[in-house]
Amino acid sequence: MNELDAIVSSAQSAFAQASTPADLENAKARFLGKTGSITELMKGMAALSVEEKKSRGAAINVAKQAVEAALNARRQALADAELNKQLQAEALDVTLPGRARGTGGLHPVSLTMERLEAIFGSMGFEVAQGPEIEADWFNFTALNTPEDHPARSMHDTFYVEGGSAKAPNLLRTHTSPVQVRHAVQHVKQHKALTDAGQPMPEIRVIAPGRTYRVDSDATHSPMFHQCEGLWIGENVSFKDLKYLFTEFCRTFFERDDLVLRFRPSFFPFTEPSAEIDIQFQSGPLAGRWLEVAGSGQVHPNVVRNMGLDPEKHIGFAFGMGLDRFTMLRYGVNDLRLFFDGDIRFLSQFK
Repeated sequence: MNELDAIVSSAQSAFAQASTPADLENAKARFLGKTGSITELMKGMAALSVEEKKSRGAAINVAKQAVEAALNARRQALADAELNKQLQAEALDVTLPGRARGTGGLHPVSLTMERLEAIFGSMGFEVAQGPEIEADWFNFTALNTPEDHPARSMHDTFYVEGGSAKAPNLLRTHTSPVQVRHAVQHVKQHKALTDAGQPMPEIRVIAPGRTYRVDSDATHSPMFHQCEGLWIGENVSFKDLKYLFTEFCRTFFERDDLVLRFRPSFFPFTEPSAEIDIQFQSGPLAGRWLEVAGSGQVHPNVVRNMGLDPEKHIGFAFGMGLDRFTMLRYGVNDLRLFFDGDIRFLSQFK
């Protein structure tokens, strides 16, 4: 074995023994570094004749290529070993059952709203929507609310930019303005009938949606949900209100033993007016009277503001808090849980 063969053999052996990339680089320096064996041989060619350089240079290049080939082969082997080690550590057991992506669900208040719309829909009521930024006229004046009424003050109402000093804009404090808007549109749509002396179709509408007041505690929120209802015709009485709301509550709570009480009260937009209380006959709330809604016969001034003749058209209105109904249906004792966004709480209603 000549000198070059010995260097190649020694390099192959040194590279094979390198167990890490760092060891391999150290071994490479012994043969191909600045003072490596191959490098020193090439430096020694300077003293050779032209003919000797040709033959000697060719032999050294063959040896150098053999060393580099052995070096690259070992580099690849170390890289493959490292990759296999990593793949082994990160291996997935494809026989394990997959993790299903979590499914969402409706918010409990949305569930209540859907349920309420379905129940009243079966009783012939339309569902109406209106703007949440409302004009003072629709929110207060059209509903017979006096200018000095406390509800108009900044303590109860969020006023917003726009409008004027006499007619400001505000975040609606209830959804009753939607009743007025719907009734006015209803009258316009059926004007041809009334002009011809024919009776106008009855107005039956509910208006669920978000409302806003300056209030916040365990049972109140600055933003909350209400549903107002309106039924106006030529022969609509308080008896219809009592029957309608009793049937609604018993259907909503799926309880035939519910008892309702209409307690005299005052609202600017109804006369006479009544608070509606319910009483469960069994369960954790058994025996307690719970206030759930306000109601009454629509005030003649409000009927007139809707474009109707109060001497001919009569009816009733009611309003309830959807958050309150949701709390009673699902046994929730803190309104703020509905708005905290806690997935642990909300996932119970999926």
